[in-house]
Amino acid sequence: MNSYRDIAKKCFEDEARAILGLIPQLDGQFDEAVKLIMACRGKVILTGVGKSGHIAAKIAATLSSTGTPAFYISPLDVFHGDLGVMTSDDVVVAISNSGQTDELLRFVPYLLERKIPLIGISGNADSLLARYATVHVTVKVEQEACPLNLAPTCSTTATLAMGDALACALIEARQFRERDFARFHPGGSLGRRLLVTAQDVMRTDDLPVIPPEMRLGEAIIHVSFGKLGLCVAIDEGRIVGIITDGDVRRAMEKLQERFFNVQVQEVMTRTPVCVSPETKVSEILRILHERKIHAVLVVNKQHELLGIVDNFRCMI
Repeated sequence: MNSYRDIAKKCFEDEARAILGLIPQLDGQFDEAVKLIMACRGKVILTGVGKSGHIAAKIAATLSSTGTPAFYISPLDVFHGDLGVMTSDDVVVAISNSGQTDELLRFVPYLLERKIPLIGISGNADSLLARYATVHVTVKVEQEACPLNLAPTCSTTATLAMGDALACALIEARQFRERDFARFHPGGSLGRRLLVTAQDVMRTDDLPVIPPEMRLGEAIIHVSFGKLGLCVAIDEGRIVGIITDGDVRRAMEKLQERFFNVQVQEVMTRTPVCVSPETKVSEILRILHERKIHAVLVVNKQHELLGIVDNFRCMI
């Protein structure tokens, strides 16, 4: 008997082949499906029975979070009062591996009568669903990963991947960007980084501020007590430089016995990286990464220090 890991490995390999097998199946119908959804003035309504229904619900969630208003409805609910939710401005996406699911096909005449566009997704290009759909996208798989070749595994994975492919194409078609994604995910970490600004996270109390004439022997204490690994040199209310713990170490190595009596202004960086209070946390993270630094200064238009944002505060 194979080990359980061998069974898992075969499952992964089978499902990977199923996804790669979709590539030669891509044709103009996929393009037409994207165009149909782009032209939709209402909602994209996804439906399916059983496992296909679960996949349809996930695809609907992905579309909704990437700029395409969509929701899932069970075909069984359609026949108990929910047909009214569908209008001629909508597009229906019906998913069925066989393309012959009775519950799914029963409301197709209603769609045809109301002239509601139908995108069919199935593994059977000769099915009734394919025949009556406005556009049909084929997701045929040779076999299931299930050892019995019965449980939907490869077929559902392939359908899910096709749904993701549609979502990706629509993201490009809509020129949907990170900022747009954040508006749909305000509670997530990505949404936070893209919406929260420097003034929301900056440290404003007990800022490590020193005069540029301070001796390094004293400045090193302020750097340590400030707990930010830096001190800001300020003269007459204006920022004139910054000294970091790295600057201190390099100065100690270079100056040796002279270190304690040298003034901060002789070793400080005179052009520290500064941002405005409105700068997004996502932009600050990019700056920290590209400049290989761990903190930026937040300043107003007069170049006065308002606060400091470090890596840690970007993650709070």
